[in-house]
Amino acid sequence: MSALFEPLALRSVTVPNRVWMAPMCQYSAAPDGPDQGVPTDWHLAHLGARASGGLGLALVEATAVTPEGRISPYDLGLWNDSQQEAFARITRFLSEQGTVPGVQLAHAGRKASTERTWVDRGAPLAPGLGHGWQPVGPSPLPFSDAHTTPDELSHERIAELVRQFADSARRAYEAGFKVVEVHGAHGYLINEFLSPFTNHRTDEYGGSFEGRTRFALEVVDAVRAVWPDELPLLFRISATDWLTENPEDDREGWTGDDTVRLAKELLARGVDLLDTSTGGNAPDARIQPAPGYQVPFAERVKKETDLPVGAVGLITEPRQAEEIIASGQADAVLLGRELLRRPYWANEAAVELGAEPRRPIQYHRA
Repeated sequence: MSALFEPLALRSVTVPNRVWMAPMCQYSAAPDGPDQGVPTDWHLAHLGARASGGLGLALVEATAVTPEGRISPYDLGLWNDSQQEAFARITRFLSEQGTVPGVQLAHAGRKASTERTWVDRGAPLAPGLGHGWQPVGPSPLPFSDAHTTPDELSHERIAELVRQFADSARRAYEAGFKVVEVHGAHGYLINEFLSPFTNHRTDEYGGSFEGRTRFALEVVDAVRAVWPDELPLLFRISATDWLTENPEDDREGWTGDDTVRLAKELLARGVDLLDTSTGGNAPDARIQPAPGYQVPFAERVKKETDLPVGAVGLITEPRQAEEIIASGQADAVLLGRELLRRPYWANEAAVELGAEPRRPIQYHRA
């Protein structure tokens, strides 16, 4: 039997296979008004098509816990009843197709308030320009010269954000999600706190490893406290800022060693799987993408901790994914762009690897 199509049990949830959909922003929600941040027919069709293609788990795109936490004005949110009610339609449909519905809870931090990626390449929106607003972060350091300098978060605002993550997690459960993921990667708010490249604070939320990880762990604790014990909690991380890997770059950043150390802390606090990506925090970091280039970071966490891991990054071919799982490098693979190109990738892979595809009954002629 194909290792890629073996079920994976996480707490009480059994994911039917190891082919998962990574969160990918669609920038297709209303930017303001009563439908702000509410999922639309597009989100249902987009996610539903991939679920009917045989996925084990579908993670909904980065979903903001507060309006200022959106990457763009067109992002999804989960801070009010209208959003929660609209998500219920999506989770119901995904579940009917045999796909476990999950959602990534996020705050964009200093990378917030930008255009959609296909408009001026996602250019920053200054406060008061269009639908732009003032971003926030651990330190007053803009992501680039074009971005607005974020306001440094106060202790009171940090505590409020922790509560907002927990409130969104509660709403996720009530909307029918079976998996929730905390977004701690790609240069967004939690990642900004973790890395010394973006966290220049001198209080208890900065400085040492313990200080820089404090906010992330407070969010995890708060989410785990309201998320049912029987349901799994995931954490997405950028395992490196890709600064220390470059001998010509003397800037300090988050490292693979830091990731292993944090993984042990996350496991102790009830996280069930580390969704292991890289980069996104330093816009000028030197990265050389290649097929499976991020898999070694997931593999290291798996070997050095007891925390299950997901692998990402230019995983495009069924036999490539099969080898990652069969060799023990990761417990699941999360596909992104390849699923935009091939919605039925999971069923195509099943046929190629000799497993049973999970087609909708309406497609029985296939």
